[in-house]
Amino acid sequence: MDTKTLCLGVISLGAASGYEIKKAFEEDGLNHIYHTSYGSIYPALTALTKEGLVVCSAMAQEKRPDKKVYTITEAGRGALLTALSAPPAEDKFRSDFLFTMFFAHLLPPQHVAKLLDERIAWYEGNLAKMESSQGCNAFVHGMGLAVYRSAADYLKSHRQEFLDHLSSADKLVAE
Repeated sequence: MDTKTLCLGVISLGAASGYEIKKAFEEDGLNHIYHTSYGSIYPALTALTKEGLVVCSAMAQEKRPDKKVYTITEAGRGALLTALSAPPAEDKFRSDFLFTMFFAHLLPPQHVAKLLDERIAWYEGNLAKMESSQGCNAFVHGMGLAVYRSAADYLKSHRQEFLDHLSSADKLVAE
């Protein structure tokens, strides 16, 4: 999904500023699905405005510059529906953690153990947050819970096996 479509999606839920759009990708249920930055949101909003897919209005704020608030137009709603109707691309999965685990044989086993424990704690912390809120879409929320729960369970159940494998591989290299 391109950033323009992501912005249209958030704005379709209600008028929003660039900051509020970014916040939706940090806190409001989209944070486990997509990541986007101000560096891509603001150019996308400029393009959407030029294309007539959103309109921008200035909202006065006390002791601050006016806030730019974007509202979706009918053409924007149509563009969003067209984008949502297209077959979705395959999921892309990028993980610094898994890249590190791929080359874990190059690291001291105690460091790998620490990384595994930290990642398990990260998943469990996110699960606790997710379980304490319902999310705005029960289906998506449930899928996110299932993925995170499965990842945490996998790491916990295979942690020692992986560390043992690294230790035995380390011993073979030393011989």
